[in-house]
Amino acid sequence: MEARVILARGRQSRVLEGHPWIYANEIETVEGQYASGDIVAVCDARGRTLGRGYINPASQIAVRLLTRDEREPVDEELFRRRIQEAWDYRRRWVRDTDAFRVVFAEADRLPALIVDKFGDYLVVQFLALGMDVRRNLIVQLLDEIVRPKGIYERSDAPVRELEGLPPRTGFLRGEFPTTVEIVENGFRFLVDVERGQKTGYFLDQRENRAAIAPLMPGARVLDCFSYTGGFAVHCAGYGAREVTAVDASAEALAMVRRNAELNGFDDRIIAREANVFDELRRLEAAGEKYDVVILDPPAFAKNKAALAGAVRGYKEINLRAMRLIPPHGYLVTASCSYHMPEELFYAVVQDAANDVHRRLRLVEGRGQAKDHPVLLGAGESRYLKFLILEVI
Repeated sequence: MEARVILARGRQSRVLEGHPWIYANEIETVEGQYASGDIVAVCDARGRTLGRGYINPASQIAVRLLTRDEREPVDEELFRRRIQEAWDYRRRWVRDTDAFRVVFAEADRLPALIVDKFGDYLVVQFLALGMDVRRNLIVQLLDEIVRPKGIYERSDAPVRELEGLPPRTGFLRGEFPTTVEIVENGFRFLVDVERGQKTGYFLDQRENRAAIAPLMPGARVLDCFSYTGGFAVHCAGYGAREVTAVDASAEALAMVRRNAELNGFDDRIIAREANVFDELRRLEAAGEKYDVVILDPPAFAKNKAALAGAVRGYKEINLRAMRLIPPHGYLVTASCSYHMPEELFYAVVQDAANDVHRRLRLVEGRGQAKDHPVLLGAGESRYLKFLILEVI
């Protein structure tokens, strides 16, 4: 008999609106016996079943729902069906690349599971206890449905600590060189799935990287927070005459150089190791000008408490970038912080423009690629803001 999690009175509305998380402070009581990671029923204060999911009493997110149908068994077949549906969705919507997100956690109704495909290989992250205890089943099903040549685990995200889980990395199926070559928008990239950030490469910007093509012919470009050169290579490939890729990581810049050479753009891409904040000040003092400045920083606001500092950081880099752009040049600016709402991000960029007495014309506002779908009702799945702006 499954245990039942009973919510406190009035705490069911968010769940009814589509959010799959039950927070510990929303629970009135738990009826019955269970072990951490078990499937439990979630009920409102009147005892009506709202859904079923796995429980971890050690986590602030106590339950993550897997189904809202109380008659649907949470068994091997459910996980097989969910993974197959995720795979079918990508085969419908993803084109012209061999690298994309196969499973995007809650948005694919597989909470806390991330699966990325890089060429013939998969990289997986088990980010919560309920998914971690089912890792053998998940790997078996991925092998059966996707049929990769190998699977590598990157369950080393800090969020696992909140679940009481240690970091874990390594091969789960087969062994292969962990620097993998992929193709994105017709360009070739090397991805280090063992040591790279997250799972090795930021797939969520793939469609945004293609969207900047009209800005590039003949442009002088500054690509800030370049990481391994995803934007820099696209800029050169779309016709930029010169691209300066700035990042604080020497290891990332070594990969920028390799990716530039791989595509035959090493004569146009300059890799510069520097703190972006310092480099923007230096370039301004030197009187440098760029036709396009790209800002794709890491998440400045990893939690609500960090939001005020993030606002200051986003304002500074956007303000300084605009000082480097002549009239009718372009600012391409992004935020991957969920805790930075879209409206606030627009306001911060506008505030920066006001301070430097520039006007902005929005060409396009975009989000994450289609292989990172948004689950309405679960705002955390909609996190990426991407603006193409003309500075006038």
